[in-house]
Amino acid sequence: MLFTSYSFIGFILLLVPVYYLIPRNRQWWLLLFASCLFYCTFDPSYLIYVCLTALTVWGCAMMIRMDQKTQDDYLKERKEEISKEVQKAYKAQHKKIREMWMILGVLINLGILVLVKYYSFFFGHGIKGLGAPLGISFYTLQALGYLIDVKRGTVDAERNPLKMMLFISFFPQVIQGPISRFKDLSETLFSEHEFEWKNISFGFQRVLWGFFKKLIIADRIAPVVNTIVSDVSKYRGAYITAVLVLYSLELYADFTGGIDVTIGISQMLGVRVTENFDMPYFSTSLKEYWRRWHITMSQWFREFVFYPVSTSKPIQGISKFIRKRLGNKGKKIPVYLSSFIVWLLTGLWHGASWTFIVWGLLNWFILMVSEELEPVAAKFHEKYAWSNTKWYKVFTWLRTLLLIFVLNLFDCYRTVGETFSALWSILATANAKVLFNGEILKLGMSGLDYFVILAGAGILFAVSYLQTKKGSVREFIAAKPYPVRFAIWFVLFITVLLVGAYGIGYDASQFIYNRF
Repeated sequence: MLFTSYSFIGFILLLVPVYYLIPRNRQWWLLLFASCLFYCTFDPSYLIYVCLTALTVWGCAMMIRMDQKTQDDYLKERKEEISKEVQKAYKAQHKKIREMWMILGVLINLGILVLVKYYSFFFGHGIKGLGAPLGISFYTLQALGYLIDVKRGTVDAERNPLKMMLFISFFPQVIQGPISRFKDLSETLFSEHEFEWKNISFGFQRVLWGFFKKLIIADRIAPVVNTIVSDVSKYRGAYITAVLVLYSLELYADFTGGIDVTIGISQMLGVRVTENFDMPYFSTSLKEYWRRWHITMSQWFREFVFYPVSTSKPIQGISKFIRKRLGNKGKKIPVYLSSFIVWLLTGLWHGASWTFIVWGLLNWFILMVSEELEPVAAKFHEKYAWSNTKWYKVFTWLRTLLLIFVLNLFDCYRTVGETFSALWSILATANAKVLFNGEILKLGMSGLDYFVILAGAGILFAVSYLQTKKGSVREFIAAKPYPVRFAIWFVLFITVLLVGAYGIGYDASQFIYNRF
């Protein structure tokens, strides 16, 4: 049941009224039932994996909570009887117990993830009858983040296993995120909600905007991109130049469109979900881009991988060893090693293939080189005043955009060799005429399709620019007179209905990030 399918629209139209008609203390029960039903529409067996993750994480978190309570009660009762040294030793003993439960939960769920998603990559063959459930990378990270937070003491362990199941499987975000933290999502997910017209209206508007991105832009681009990348020996040079732009636009419209639908449906249900994008294609550096793109994933790896690894004993030992020999020149090496691990895992998280691993490591290499060159860049800006003008900023924006487009190409081809071959052909093959002689119109899109895409991209840019100036676009529109508001959203609705990519030649395809 894809987000853009008629069955899903019917599912939401039935769910929302029932949600507000039933007793409010039963609303989260309905969300749990709806989430399980939604997930079962893909494959009922997938629900086994979600249940296993929810139960193991809940059980380990409860054991951590019980051990913490045992420690606190014991020390409270015997505070005056035992020395500080004994208290310290007792705390250290129980800290190890809690770490053991956390490690057990992490290993179980990482083991499931590796078994179903990465086994064939590491061992050359898959396990018969064992497939990767949709969204397993997303809900596994969300579950592990919760368990680590419980161990750290930043959130209390959830006592109700069914609520933990809902946190893991909440249907708008289970397949493609965002990756929510328990302390944020639980505030509204388990709460009682009264009917509010603003939530329904604003939520519907956000869903409609997501459909606009997905159906008018992303799904219309997909056929031509799929055709070009299907044969690297046939489609080269200017065709690849077209893919650089088209696929990056498709990816942005597809992924952000899916997140818009997620946030919009959640708002209709009174649930607040974390934003996952902040106009990433306006970035002027790759570092800035990764603060704006897939924000919750970047935060997760920074919080739960980078910081623990960079402060771990092995890395600290390496740091001391390097400083003894290189002095301050080697002080950043431990940070770079930790970043290397983060980007290696980020690449693997996106997919079990060498293209994603190379993609991750290229991101790491560029970020590290940029970090090393920052002092040089600072001197450059001091010496040349023109480098601080808006035109130079436009240059850095275009440079960053080109870099992002090139990196995105690793998501398109099956092998690293094919990707580099395609990139090299841009320089080696002189066939720019195919962009203008009608050849590219034979690959799945007509001239009208290109016009619609161009117009859609223009609207995307205009809305994003308006957001930088006015804040929330929905709030901005809501302040207008009713006839203006109605006209804007009615035109958008009719546009999606009439211009969306449906019918022969178009596949009501799943969102790109669903496969992760």
